[in-house]
Amino acid sequence: MANESRPCPCDIGDKFDYGGRGQEVQVEHIKAYVCKAPVSTDKAVVVIHDIFGWQLPNTRYITDMLATNGYTAICPDFFVGQEAWNLSKDWAAFDEWLKTRQANKIDKEVDAVLKYLREQCGAKKIGVIGFCWGGSAVQHLMLKNPHLKTGVSVYGVIKFFDNGLNLLHPTFFIFGEKDDIIPLEQVTHLEQKLKQNCKVDYKVKVYPGQTHGFVHRKREDISPQDKPFIEEGRQDMINWLNKYI
Repeated sequence: MANESRPCPCDIGDKFDYGGRGQEVQVEHIKAYVCKAPVSTDKAVVVIHDIFGWQLPNTRYITDMLATNGYTAICPDFFVGQEAWNLSKDWAAFDEWLKTRQANKIDKEVDAVLKYLREQCGAKKIGVIGFCWGGSAVQHLMLKNPHLKTGVSVYGVIKFFDNGLNLLHPTFFIFGEKDDIIPLEQVTHLEQKLKQNCKVDYKVKVYPGQTHGFVHRKREDISPQDKPFIEEGRQDMINWLNKYI
């Protein structure tokens, strides 16, 4: 269980052995994992990883899943070569580690990735999804970046909405009912503020009984009672992208 000394339990039941069917490429100053759709497409999705970085097999699995559904999918290293969080670290050092990996400081990397998708992959319509740390990054981009069509923030810690909710693009927020990192009070407050201020389409959905990290959980750790909600979360994510890209 999560507690104050273990502030972001993305590692609980979400690692599995998955090699991926895409390839690693260099995009200007960063590395990225790219998986292309089975057929030619002008639609693309940027996948923003969690604290465990761009090489986490779970995130590559989701990236490949998006490609299978008709998108050029790319998961860049938004830590830009800095070490991802790993379980050998002391959680007491997490806040200090996070200071050099801020989810609202990725604009240079996003610009490079969008240029790559347009020039090298023929992308014309681009969305973004992110998990945990990456979910917070999506929130930032939905407020700041005019070049994206839509975003999906998957259990992103709610942190960029203190000064307004002027979302630029339709945004889907996915949360788990039992997420110890994101209390339901925060989710309710976010939904109230969106209802009062947001001018674009949005959706906030809480999945019953689900904990942090449920959408990209390790397959063999998925319990029978959780499986329908995990599959629903993944399908909802794809449906949202299909609607707006």
